[in-house]
Amino acid sequence: MSALPEELWRRILEIGVQRRGVSYKDLCCLSISSRRLHRLCDEDFLWSHLLSSDFPPFFSPSSSSITSAHSSSCKYLYKLRYERDRDKKIAAHRRAVLRKESQVLERFMRLRDMETRLAEETNKMRATLAELSNLSNVRQASVALNVWQPEIIRGRQKQIVEQCVVPVESRFHVLHMELKLCKQQILGLEKAHVSPIILLFMVIDLSSTRMIGFTLTHVNK
Repeated sequence: MSALPEELWRRILEIGVQRRGVSYKDLCCLSISSRRLHRLCDEDFLWSHLLSSDFPPFFSPSSSSITSAHSSSCKYLYKLRYERDRDKKIAAHRRAVLRKESQVLERFMRLRDMETRLAEETNKMRATLAELSNLSNVRQASVALNVWQPEIIRGRQKQIVEQCVVPVESRFHVLHMELKLCKQQILGLEKAHVSPIILLFMVIDLSSTRMIGFTLTHVNK
């Protein structure tokens, strides 16, 4: 390294920066390897080129940033712009995390609501089926009373009919309609149901977004 002339090192660094083979990270790493490279890597023309290539809207020939570049070192300007850019990315990721947290919470609440409604409709359907079964027994007992039967059986069927205090046929029709409605509600809820697997993937996506934000905050400092 010491055998190479300073001008040659300067030219190597210049070509590397111009051809994007040397980044700001490379310059920082090289600058701590020796005093000579530290001095060369601090030269303004290298950071000026990096500033114009990495942040073109900030540093362009028509920009007023040229004036600032004359009063401050390009390395310092690069550092300012890099930190500003990094802070913007961190803020954007924080907003993304908040959005995803809101989406996960919304889906979770929707899942809980649907599960509650599904349980209610299922219980209602079971109760309707049980009442339909009882009414079917009442109908059968009512029909059986019209034919001759042993007195013990007849007494039992008469008791079943007398225990029913509602008109059998009209109630039977109402229950069939309720059963049909319950089935439709359950089918609709199952179709719109937010799968726990989908919710799990959303949580994984949220964790990944948080990890990216952590990387931006800590690794690039």
